Amino acid sequence: MNALVSDAWARRALLALLVLVVLAPVFGWASGAVGYAEPLENAAEATGATDAADPLTSGLLPDYGVPGLGAPLGTLVSAAVGTALTLAVALGIGRLLER
Repeated sequence: MNALVSDAWARRALLALLVLVVLAPVFGWASGAVGYAEPLENAAEATGATDAADPLTSGLLPDYGVPGLGAPLGTLVSAAVGTALTLAVALGIGRLLER
């Protein structure tokens, strides 16, 4: 019975993650529509730190997108990759702690 409850919980959790991934482009569009900017970027601009910034790398998924893909599709792929990586790391840590 306990495994049955666990399986149902896991399915609901994965379904919730899938819904959030599918809605990621909508969230991206909405943040642009209201003019949202990352607070750390705002602080860097306010202090002048962006002028001296010299990034070592552009990042794996810069600006929550995939270079070469349009904004909605890039955001969707970025959300799927980020969610899968986070889930894999969390499950890996969980299995290590289980031992």
